[in-house]
Amino acid sequence: MSEHDAGALDLPRAPTRLEDLGIPPALVTDLVLRRCALDGRTTVGAIAEALALSPGLVDAVVQEMRERKEIEVLGMVGRDYVLTLSQLGQRHAQDRADQSRYAGAAPVSLSDYRVVVARQRLALRVDRETLQRAFSDLVLSDAVLDELGPALNTQGAVFLYGPPGTGKTSIAERLVRISPDLVLVPRAVTVDNQIITVFDSTVHVPADSQPAELDRRWVLCRRPRVLVGGELTGDMLDLTYDRNAGVYLAPLHMKANNGVMIVDDFGRQVLTPEQLLNRWIVPLDRRIDFLSLDYGVSFEIPFDVKVVLSTNLDPADLGDEAFFRRIPSKVFIGPVDAASFDWVLARAAHALGVGCDAEAAAHLRARCLERSGDLRPYLPVDVCRLLKAVAAYENVAPVLTPATVDRVLALYFTRDRYVTRDPLWAPDAGADGAPDVGPVPGGGAGPSPVVETF
Repeated sequence: MSEHDAGALDLPRAPTRLEDLGIPPALVTDLVLRRCALDGRTTVGAIAEALALSPGLVDAVVQEMRERKEIEVLGMVGRDYVLTLSQLGQRHAQDRADQSRYAGAAPVSLSDYRVVVARQRLALRVDRETLQRAFSDLVLSDAVLDELGPALNTQGAVFLYGPPGTGKTSIAERLVRISPDLVLVPRAVTVDNQIITVFDSTVHVPADSQPAELDRRWVLCRRPRVLVGGELTGDMLDLTYDRNAGVYLAPLHMKANNGVMIVDDFGRQVLTPEQLLNRWIVPLDRRIDFLSLDYGVSFEIPFDVKVVLSTNLDPADLGDEAFFRRIPSKVFIGPVDAASFDWVLARAAHALGVGCDAEAAAHLRARCLERSGDLRPYLPVDVCRLLKAVAAYENVAPVLTPATVDRVLALYFTRDRYVTRDPLWAPDAGADGAPDVGPVPGGGAGPSPVVETF
């Protein structure tokens, strides 16, 4: 489903009555009090916008607060009331602020959140054609696709391993393409009158337009993709209480619900691989997780996350046989062949404006095989970028030749102790300062490498 197919979703509509919100009325009153205290002079429309509620609903709450002498009407702007807190309202607002200073969008109930997550569950059912479309900008062999497909169709985590620079993270990041539809993400959820913020602009990408009829406590987004590396700690997998704001921050996997969570550099975290799998053994098996509020109240949330663990470490250093039985699918992502390496080089050179011919491509392959014994798809991109830096320094056109390949690799690879490298940069320049070069053979239509950062 594309962003234009949002109408196919069962969208929650904006409630017009307090009792239809599904949350305690006192919580809504608290939000209005804190919002008024924060704004000073405000209007019903401004409060409704800040709390993501309908103006009619907010007006009904304001009228009740006027009857309790908590709000005073100063006048009108057009057809809207200008409001401020009375002295009684200010005292009540201060009392509420001592508990929480949150004055943002009204939360949805935990039960409503569970229903919506279940309705838009990430159901990965793939075949080779589906994967070829999803990974159309990567160079992946049929053998890799034939291992990756069944791994994605299996419930539980997927383990991607292999040497550095073979595309493991790029593969994991593209998994959300397999299910390109839109999902609803709550701005916040309430549990036991506490507020848990869920929507995160660093994780969730909203649709270009939000349906006018949508309950604005929800945001229509692309399926989330959470990427975390060596910084992952156990605290990130539990609620975090912000004592200054008096609200809870959702853990990473709650933000990733209905999407993908990638643990990159698996095994390099402070949290050990064994600790991570112990933390997720129930969620991965039963699709639920249990969280606890700061004062001990526990509750259940859905765990609809495809977990991908990616590492360049030796699996034997991460765990024993019993450990890996808990990860049903393990896919090796290895080096590429010569033809795929040339595809990457041709595309990278074109994207970066670097000249390259067949002789230079063959020389780069030979040097890489000489150095590491295999070909990895990240190298052509790095070499082209570094060549541009060298060419700028030398005031010449960026052109790959055997000589310039050696010049760049002398900078790129670390040197053995006390060993110096030649040759120096000395391209054969034509009239325009650069040799006339042609494309890498076979550099026309075909699979493309990872060049999304250009």
